[in-house]
Parts: sequence; C-alpha cells; structure tokens
Amino acid sequence: MEQITIDQVQKQLERFLNKDVYVHLETTNGAYASHNNDKAYNVGAFIRNAQVNYKHAKIVGSGNAFRVGLKLDIGWIYAEGLSQYEVDDNDRLLMAGHDREGRLMVALEISETPFTY
Repeated sequence: MEQITIDQVQKQLERFLNKDVYVHLETTNGAYASHNNDKAYNVGAFIRNAQVNYKHAKIVGSGNAFRVGLKLDIGWIYAEGLSQYEVDDNDRLLMAGHDREGRLMVALEISETPFTY
C-alpha cells in the first residue's frame, strides 16, 4: 500500500459512482486494547459485502488522517483514520489506517465484485 494522495484516491472513488458496488468497512482496536490495559474497552465495527450505490464520494484530510464519505440515497458510509491505499489486481480500491505499531485500525474497501477473502 502507498500513502494516500487526495487527488489519486478521489479519482478512484469516482470510478465507482452510480454503480452497484460491494463495501467492506472495518474498525477495531480489538484485542489490542485489552492486551495493554485490562480496563480498556474493546470496540469495533465490521460490515462485509454490503451492496450499495453511492452518488457522491469525498476524501478530506492530511498527513495520516484522511476521511472518506460515500453518499447514498438514504444515508452515508463514513470512515476516518485512513492513511494508505492501493488498487489491487482485481481492480478493488483498498484503503486502511494503522496505529503506531502497524496494527489495522480501520479499513474501507470498494469492489464491483463481492469480497471472498
């Protein structure tokens, strides 16, 4: 993965406008929190292969703190803390953010085909 560049990721997001696509969205501090502090709460969210059609997409931020919003007819999909992206061999847009130790904290992925891994 490479560091997010707003212009490049914005172009990638716009490739999927007005198409039925599959979204994978994941946030977690998972077991990381309880390993370091037994009083910490584990939190996370996970959605995989949600089929959506978004009408507007926007990436904002700088450094290692980017936010992506996808506007649906009836709401939004939103991810914050993204810092890296790639377009893989299956033409899927993969975005992620990691903590200081390199552990995954947030992932937002968009594909025209369901995710199978």
